[in-house]
Amino acid sequence: MSDPDDELTHTTADGDVQMVDVGGKPDTARRAVARGEIRLTPSTVEAIRADGIAKGDVLATARIGAIGAVKHTWETIPMCHQIPITNADTEFVVDDDRVELTVAVETTGKTGCEMEALEGVTTGLNVVWDMVKAVEKDADGGYPDTRVSDVEVVSKEKRELD
Repeated sequence: MSDPDDELTHTTADGDVQMVDVGGKPDTARRAVARGEIRLTPSTVEAIRADGIAKGDVLATARIGAIGAVKHTWETIPMCHQIPITNADTEFVVDDDRVELTVAVETTGKTGCEMEALEGVTTGLNVVWDMVKAVEKDADGGYPDTRVSDVEVVSKEKRELD
């Protein structure tokens, strides 16, 4: 729990929301890694492995979506700075009943990139859902076996530039 005397950096004394001024901070090399998973039926996972989803290559499409989300995080998260993305890596692990996605983001700048990594994970997993929804849907049109879960920041690093 935070100290109640700590200054809230995203609000003014009057309670107005504001972007944090990072202008005085030095540039540093930063890296953040986030992960999450989407639970699917085993038959859907098999269809993904066999490239049998009618909409196309699920993981390739999800990779494109994840990287696009990383690059556009500042447009979807209020008060998030637009930062120069120097690298974005995606890694999928396909298990019997799920697809796990890990997104690593790197930048050189004045603020971190964990929100970009989280946006990459959530968007990438949502793209998987969109690509497989026709085969995941039950007779009533619902998705009782499908869920995105366990989205988390796995690590973040910050180091001075040489």
